[in-house]
Amino acid sequence: MQDRLTTARAALDAGDLDAAFSIINAALAEGDARAELIGLFGDALQTVGMTKDAIGAYDMAASAAGANAFVYWKKAALAHDALGDSDQALAAAIKAQKAQDGDPDIIFLLAREFHARGERDLLGLVKNRLTASNDPNHLNLAAELIAGEMRNPFNLPLFKKLAALRPDDDVAQAKLMAVAREFCDYDTIEAQERWMEERRAMLGDAAAHDGETPYANLLHCGDQRVNRLAANRQNVGPGYSPDRAAARRAAAHVWGEGLRIGYFSNDFSSTHATMRLMREVLERHDASRFDVTLYCYTPDDLIRRDDGGRSKWGRIVSVTSLSDTEIAERMRADGVDILVDLKGHTGGSRSQVLNFPIAPVHIAWLGYPGSTQMIDLDYVIGDHFVLPDAAKPYFHEKFIRLPDSYQPNDASTRPQPTPTPPSRAALGLPEDRFLFASFNANRKITLETLELWSEILRKTPESRLWILLETPLIRENFATRMEKQGVARHRLIFAENADYARHLHRAAAADLHLDTFPYNGHTTTSDMLWAGVPTLTKRGSNFASRVSESLLNAAGMPDLVAPDAQTFVAMAASFATAPDSLKLVRKRLVETRRKAPLFDAERFRHHLEKAYMLAADRARRGLEPTDLDLF
Repeated sequence: MQDRLTTARAALDAGDLDAAFSIINAALAEGDARAELIGLFGDALQTVGMTKDAIGAYDMAASAAGANAFVYWKKAALAHDALGDSDQALAAAIKAQKAQDGDPDIIFLLAREFHARGERDLLGLVKNRLTASNDPNHLNLAAELIAGEMRNPFNLPLFKKLAALRPDDDVAQAKLMAVAREFCDYDTIEAQERWMEERRAMLGDAAAHDGETPYANLLHCGDQRVNRLAANRQNVGPGYSPDRAAARRAAAHVWGEGLRIGYFSNDFSSTHATMRLMREVLERHDASRFDVTLYCYTPDDLIRRDDGGRSKWGRIVSVTSLSDTEIAERMRADGVDILVDLKGHTGGSRSQVLNFPIAPVHIAWLGYPGSTQMIDLDYVIGDHFVLPDAAKPYFHEKFIRLPDSYQPNDASTRPQPTPTPPSRAALGLPEDRFLFASFNANRKITLETLELWSEILRKTPESRLWILLETPLIRENFATRMEKQGVARHRLIFAENADYARHLHRAAAADLHLDTFPYNGHTTTSDMLWAGVPTLTKRGSNFASRVSESLLNAAGMPDLVAPDAQTFVAMAASFATAPDSLKLVRKRLVETRRKAPLFDAERFRHHLEKAYMLAADRARRGLEPTDLDLF
C-alpha cells in the first residue's frame, strides 16, 4: 500500500493526473482509508480545480488523521479561503490552530478574519504573532494592525524585517528609525541615520526625508530648513494651495457680535498633556465675547479617563464618525469665525480637514511645534523665543507672537506642590548623591542627548541619573548604550510609572532636570518647573528645540538656558559639584513660580483673546494675514 501511495504522489508531482487518479481510486476502492491517501486525493482534486470536492476530502482526511490532522485542516482552511467562503475558512483555521499552534499561514488567516469581523479581543491573541513570519503579506498585515501601537515591542522586529525586505523604500526605512526611537535601540538608530545620510548624498535633501513624517523628523533634526522636507504627511484632504487659501478668506461670511471660536482636536480629555496645559484657558474664556465650540474626535478610552473637565470647556460637538467633508460642512454651518487646530502633524491628527474652506481665519496652536506643512493655516501661535524672525522663511503661516510664552499652564487644577520635597529614602533614591533626572519621553533621547548626558555623568562620577523608561527592553537598551558611553549601569535609576499627581510630587526629589535635544521637554519642562525642579536646557535652532527656553524665560529662570552644548555640560557639572549654587536657583524658582507669567492662566487668556480679536479684525476688513506681535 505504501508503494502505491508513493507512486500516486510521484505521478501527481509529475503532472500525470490520469495515473494519479487511477492509483488513488483503486486504493480507495480496496478500502485503503489512510489519511495520507485521502489527503492526496484532495490534492489531486484541488489540482484539477475541483476545490469544493477537495475540501470534502481534506475533512475526511483530518477525521482519519487523529493527532496528525493539522495539515488537512490547514489545507481545508486555505481552500475555503480561495473560494471566498470566509466563515468556513475561519472554522477550519481554528481547528488547524488547535491541532498545531503557530503556523504562519493559519495565524495570518485568523488575524485577517478577526480584523475583518471587528473581533478585537480575538485579534489581540494573534496579531503580534504575525511578526514571526517572513512572508511579506503577513508582515504587511502586522504593520497595518500594530504599527500604531508605538510601545508594542513586536514593532521592532517587524519593521526590521520590512526594512530589510524593502531596502530602497524610504517609508519603511523611516518607520524603522521611528520605531527604534521608541525602544532606545541606538544601534538601529545609528544605522538608519547612516542610511539617511547616504541617501542625502546620492539623491539630495528632499529625497532623504520623503518617507519621514514631520513629527518623526523633529525628533532628531533641529534644522528648520530640513524639517520642511519631511514629506510623509499621510492625507492632506483636497490639497493645499495659496490660491485656495485666498479664496477661503475672501468668501462671504456672516460675523456676529462675539467671536465664534472652534477648537479642533482628538485630545479633549483632562488626562491628555495638551489639555493639562490649556484647560484653565478654556474655562476662563470670556463668554460675553467668545462662543467656544470643541470639535472633538477624541478616542472613547481617553474620554472615559476624563475627570469631568470636558463639561467646563465649551460646547462639544463629536465629529469622530464624520468624514472630512462632513466635518467641514458642520463647521461652516456653525458659522465658525476662527478655527484653531490643536494637532498639526501629530498622532491621529485630522488637520487635513482645514484644507476645505471653513472659516475666515485658520490658526495652528500648541499641538505641533513647527510649520504644519500642506495644511491651510493663516497663523501659527508662538512667542519670540520659539518663533524668532529668523524662522519666518520656514513657515507658510504668519506669526502670532504672545508676550511671554506660547504655552498656557493650568495652575488651579494641577497638583499643588508640597513645601518640601518627599524623602528620597521613601522613594528608594540615594540621599548622598547628586541626582540628575529626565522625565521626557524616551523617543526624545537622541544620540546627541546621550553624548551630552554621558559627558556630564563622566565629569561627575558620584552623581546618578534618575530616568523614566517604562519597559525592561527600553531600560536594557538605554543602559547598554550608556555603558558604551562610559557610564556604569549602577548609576542609572529607573523610575516606575506613576499617576500624574504622584509623579509631580516625587519629581521634586531630583536635584536638576536635564533637557533633551533637539526636541525639548514641552509639558514636561513646565511640569518640572511647577514641581520646583530646575530644568537645564540649551539654546535651540527650531521651534521644538526652543520650547524650554521659552518656558524658562516665562518662569523667570533665563539663566538655565545654556548658549551651547559645551556650556550646557559645564553648567550641569558645576551644579553637581557646587550644589549650594543650585539651592539658590531652586529657592528662587519656588518663590517665583506662582507669580511668574508661565503659570498665570488669566494673563495668558487675556493675551490669547487679544490675538484672536486682532486676527479677526483683519479678516473682517478683508486684509491678508500678517505677523501679529503682542507686547
